[in-house]
Amino acid sequence: MSLFHAVLWLDHHEARLLQFDAEHVELERIREHSHHTKQHGSAVRSEHEFYAEVCERMAGIAEVLVTGSHQAQADFRHYLSKHRPALKSQVAGYETVAKPSDAQLVAVAREFFVRFDRMNGVPTPS
Repeated sequence: MSLFHAVLWLDHHEARLLQFDAEHVELERIREHSHHTKQHGSAVRSEHEFYAEVCERMAGIAEVLVTGSHQAQADFRHYLSKHRPALKSQVAGYETVAKPSDAQLVAVAREFFVRFDRMNGVPTPS
């Protein structure tokens, strides 16, 4: 099921992508790829593979709020700019949050999208 809004919480090891509407919430968990080698750059390669999988899961979602630590957001934003610029338009905003529960994350996202829609002239449903 593809829903209109989503919130992505991420750090450098895992991500949670929650798509939602007024009645439904759909959760996907994404874990980093672990390469246990001494090869130079394997950590960067693992991070890129992780972010690539996150981007694949974002496909088809109209608006995504990206949350997590400031550093994780900055690294993901850099990855998007450099490797997936077409997906940048799907990101509605970035907010720094600690590691919330799924319910807290959806509550933050719902509040964000009410403000976001109002700024863009979309009427709030009554």
